[in-house]
Amino acid sequence: MTVRNLDALFRPKSVAVIGASERPGSTGAMVWARVLEGGFGGPLWPVNPKYETLGEHVVFGDAGDLPQAPSVALICTPPATWPAIIHKLGGLGTRAAIIVGEARSDDDRLALRHALSAARPHLLRIVGPGSLGVVSPALRAHLGAPSCTVKAGGVAWVSQSNALTNAVLGWAQARGLGFSHAVALGDEADVDAGDVLDYLASDPGTRAILLELDSVRAARKFMSAARAAARNKPVLALRSGRADPIDALYTAAFRRAGMVRVDALDDLLDEVETLGVGRVAAGGAATLITSDRGLATLACDAFAAAGGMLAPWPDEASDALQQVLPHAVGGNPLQLGDDARPEHFGAALKLLAEHRSTGTAFVVHASTHGAPVAEVAHALIGSQRFAYRGLLACFFGGLDAATRDALHAQGIPVHTTPQRLARAFARLVDYRLGRELLMQTPEGLPARIPDAIDAAQAQACAALAAGEHEWKGEAAARFLGRFGLEVEAQAESGVESAGHAAAAQTPTQRALKASTTTSTADCAEDSAGSSAKPVVDIAIELHDDDNFGPVFRFTAPSADGVSEALRVYGLPPLNPVLARDIVTRSHYARLAAPEPALTALTALSQAVCDVKEIVALALTLRVYHDHVTVVDPVLSLAAKRSRLAIVPYPRRFEETLDWQGLRVTVRPIRPEDEAAHHDFVEAMTPEDLRLRFFGAVGSFDHSQLARMTQIDYDREMALIATVTSGEGFVRTLGVVRAVSDPDNETAEFAVAVRSDQKGRRLGQLLMERIIRYARVRGVHWLVGEALRENGAMIALAKRCGFTIMRTEDPGVVGFRMALEETAG
Repeated sequence: MTVRNLDALFRPKSVAVIGASERPGSTGAMVWARVLEGGFGGPLWPVNPKYETLGEHVVFGDAGDLPQAPSVALICTPPATWPAIIHKLGGLGTRAAIIVGEARSDDDRLALRHALSAARPHLLRIVGPGSLGVVSPALRAHLGAPSCTVKAGGVAWVSQSNALTNAVLGWAQARGLGFSHAVALGDEADVDAGDVLDYLASDPGTRAILLELDSVRAARKFMSAARAAARNKPVLALRSGRADPIDALYTAAFRRAGMVRVDALDDLLDEVETLGVGRVAAGGAATLITSDRGLATLACDAFAAAGGMLAPWPDEASDALQQVLPHAVGGNPLQLGDDARPEHFGAALKLLAEHRSTGTAFVVHASTHGAPVAEVAHALIGSQRFAYRGLLACFFGGLDAATRDALHAQGIPVHTTPQRLARAFARLVDYRLGRELLMQTPEGLPARIPDAIDAAQAQACAALAAGEHEWKGEAAARFLGRFGLEVEAQAESGVESAGHAAAAQTPTQRALKASTTTSTADCAEDSAGSSAKPVVDIAIELHDDDNFGPVFRFTAPSADGVSEALRVYGLPPLNPVLARDIVTRSHYARLAAPEPALTALTALSQAVCDVKEIVALALTLRVYHDHVTVVDPVLSLAAKRSRLAIVPYPRRFEETLDWQGLRVTVRPIRPEDEAAHHDFVEAMTPEDLRLRFFGAVGSFDHSQLARMTQIDYDREMALIATVTSGEGFVRTLGVVRAVSDPDNETAEFAVAVRSDQKGRRLGQLLMERIIRYARVRGVHWLVGEALRENGAMIALAKRCGFTIMRTEDPGVVGFRMALEETAG
């Protein structure tokens, strides 16, 4: 399932409590009391055959007796009753239910399966069982049994733990903090973390998402949803169990999705303050403002421990400081002096506003006779507008609740120690860097001739047909050679000298042994110019994880015997940018040219992505100063393996054809198409751009072009038509897009053609292919819009078979086409 009908959970218009009760200590009593105490303003219907009224509310004896379908039903009854209740609610038209009780026994789990079956025909979504509930404070909707009522805020909390959710809600309440939504997922029988992330990614009331989990149920859906969310807003994740053998895999998954992993609950809670209250732009640099030299030293230590983010102090700022605050000590930290007054803090903020390189403003202060913390806080409120990259504060000794709430109302987060403030900001910087990694344009992938890929696939199929399930030696070398990888014969290597015993070792064992035979001195000699000795052996393994599917594990020994060995995971597909993110974490990275290793890792990833019969591999990547080789590859083959958690480039949609005297290739867009896409947009006239984007459009910056070219193939497709000049320059002539909703019910299309190619039916050629793609994907409806004055687009839509429709905007027309489902 997906986000379908989740709006009923997060924006309910009416609520039914099945099993509402007044019996002290019962689940029904707790849930009913919390809904009432929260103050939900819509219709509220209790259901219980044992009562006629509960307070002022008339009680209905059965769910089927309700006057109309509630948006959401809270089910507080025993498991045996769930199937019949869900069946009745679905028949009424209810779209969501929260099962508060738990499924403990086999009979309970059987009842749950029947309830899910009853919900499916009605598309009724179920949270739980065993869910504390869903809270949407802006609507005063406390749907479940949270420990307290919740204040509205800008951060969403999503957790697999009821106890932790209750603790966090109580912690926030005591500090005057709130949430946009709080979700306790329970057992995730239907609605899971991926579904909720997908919904919150586009929720305008949610500025950031805090996620606590110990496992992921549907990795592909989760990764797709997390990547979409992280492109729009910070997503921070806490996973307990560092000793778990697969914990490093979760670290890799979170990083690949653009999420920031935090190590402790305290860190996650600090972000309720920083992200839920503040409007902070984490540019990576900050200026510290304080009065006392001792406080300045403490704060500087905290920032150094968090990554050293204090901005360099510009000379012109020092000159201005002498005019405004002659007794202050310039530099970073800015020390206002023991005799600082509250207004001096405001003056410092105004001064820094003229020097934007000073970054985000941090005020660390302990109360003095001349500058009580409450007065300083109000001075910050009055000058907050000058902090163009945001303002964070730390007041030793705390604040009274009224002053704290006043700071919160102006978007100023308050932390209790410099350490917490510095770590909170560091995580914002981590998010920005992770998001930039998502948005970076990879270097061009190594050219792979389609014939070579076809040959590799044929080799795998032929091997399986012949009963071969493992490749070593020549067969493995021939296969890897098709992807540009050089296999080194073990006998030619100078690293191992233990004959047959060495050959019997695993790649990991060989890598560890290399740490004793390839010393740091040898590495230094190699980096000075010798290519005879390897820098390091990296053990690379691919295994099929039960949840994330095929994943790589990279292991390299310690470079000096003191630092930690490299043990990281990587999720295919990899490109050079993602490979660099892995390679640069090794202490050996500075001892060898990175490009050969990046190319090899990308090639291995492509081999795994293009040849689905490869279910496992183990090899050593031997890194020399200026090249790499593969040693002792072993590849395992099978007819079937798990799906990749991240959808790779879909080569099956590539097509080359003769069109209008040109040899045109139509294919999915790739990240490395950014430069060509920039030229494509630049070649369009201002009028064509206005018709395409429904308004005047200037130039597109890198982040906008990256969004156009770096797409998630699991939910979006962009097909481009390209031609290649005799000099090898690729030019984009047109593009058509289709973006599916998370339910795969509807896809919205858009098409654009270079202005100098209009009138040649290129738009129709692209539209025919995106319609075919949508049918293969199983989309039910293809829809689009155009300005009413865009006659060419309207004519194209009619030729392609779309129905032309009115929209709410009289200047815009809509297009709609029903698609038949076909197997893809």
